[in-house]
Amino acid sequence: MPELTDLPNLSSAAVSLPDLNRLRPVPSTHKPRILLLYGSLRQRSFSRFAAEEAARLLEAFGAECRIFNPSGLPLPDDAPADHPKVAELRELTAWSEGQVWSSPERHGSITGIMKAQIDWIPLSIGAVRPTQGKTLALMQVSGGSQSFNAVNQLRLLGRWMRMITIPNQSSVAKAYEQFDEAGRMKPSPYYDRIVDVMEELMKFTLLTRDCSPYLTDRYSERKEEAAKLQERLALKSAL
Repeated sequence: MPELTDLPNLSSAAVSLPDLNRLRPVPSTHKPRILLLYGSLRQRSFSRFAAEEAARLLEAFGAECRIFNPSGLPLPDDAPADHPKVAELRELTAWSEGQVWSSPERHGSITGIMKAQIDWIPLSIGAVRPTQGKTLALMQVSGGSQSFNAVNQLRLLGRWMRMITIPNQSSVAKAYEQFDEAGRMKPSPYYDRIVDVMEELMKFTLLTRDCSPYLTDRYSERKEEAAKLQERLALKSAL
């Protein structure tokens, strides 16, 4: 441990110097597990089409994908947490190592369906933080000209959920022109961008999934835990 005398406000017991070796763990051998969420229940849901196209690409790149169908998911706080759709969403979140969020832009924002899914995923369940340190890619579809309102709001939510949100993102303008009758995306620069985003998501997931606990290990939390331990020990010795 280097000299810490010039840092009087620092709790030396909670300090952990960055360790390059811990950033290079033995890599997992299973396929990266990616959960995809979309934000529309329409029969021709372009956010779902985009998510399905993304899943095809991810599987071609070597991932295992699951797409959550939000139909039947209750409004947040309008049902208990053991509601079957809520339980399904939380189980898939725990299973995933990375996620894709695909939302339409509606009234200049993400849809309520998209937000409800995110709201049902708690920041913590007991000592477990379901989304912390997991990778995230963002996509939006628009009915008009290209916009970034939805992906910008999703990026804020991804940070709030403590996820590693990749730099690249996808925004598909005039989505009704970009998908054929079968829901497959037509060749275009928009399609190429989705390829870019999924490729980047795979790279970030492979890079971070095995060292995610170390990446999200924080000084302030170690300090807090040390203080709680000292308090328990003091209480025990006083008995």
